[in-house]
Amino acid sequence: MRQKMKNRRVIRSIYLLGLFVFIFISTVSFSFRYYFKNNPDNNLKEIESNLADVRGIMDLANSRQYNKQKVIGIINNFNKDMPTEKKMEVANEIHEMCLKYTNLNVDLICATITHESARTWKFDVVSPVGALGLMQIMPETGQELAAEEGVFWTSPEKVLFNPINNIRLGCRYLSTLIQQYEVDGGLAAYNGGERRAKLWLEKRKNDSDLTLLWEETRTYVPSILKLYAEYQTQAGIL
Repeated sequence: MRQKMKNRRVIRSIYLLGLFVFIFISTVSFSFRYYFKNNPDNNLKEIESNLADVRGIMDLANSRQYNKQKVIGIINNFNKDMPTEKKMEVANEIHEMCLKYTNLNVDLICATITHESARTWKFDVVSPVGALGLMQIMPETGQELAAEEGVFWTSPEKVLFNPINNIRLGCRYLSTLIQQYEVDGGLAAYNGGERRAKLWLEKRKNDSDLTLLWEETRTYVPSILKLYAEYQTQAGIL
């Protein structure tokens, strides 16, 4: 019952945001028409520029809402029991990472988290080798990334089981690797290390030749790319 009430509140918030955007655009549009009517000698280019700025702000707001809805829809496929406020926090952080890192997007981040968390989207996932959290970060790597990101390091569990920290550190690392090795190479490096990924990119016969990668990485890269392609075709649905 509580979950249904929370979902209703989320839907109501989205409705109110849409209503606000509509009223805002209508008000601004009317104001510009009135201003132009009473100031015919003003520069039309200046008015058009101002309108473009307003549209840009509205597009950004719409993009944020769309991305958040899409992330929440993906979370609900794997972890419906995640509290609504946590879903919103995670969705917002993923959107922020897309703005911060231009080589990342919602679909790629969500595909990585889905696979890394073993399709659970649980904050406290631990791998057999000791990687922690949604994006499965090793403690040593996490401590280095935390220092770079300005995240205070207390213990691996406290930092990496925090979903916001985990996403922030994981996206920083993934973005750096993709910048160096592109998407497939970056994913290979994220899973199997940079040395092996670099060797693979230099020596592979073609894009489908995975023989030089570690055995786990041979399935890791195609699995995430498959999820990535699937998410790219999905709309944002709560």
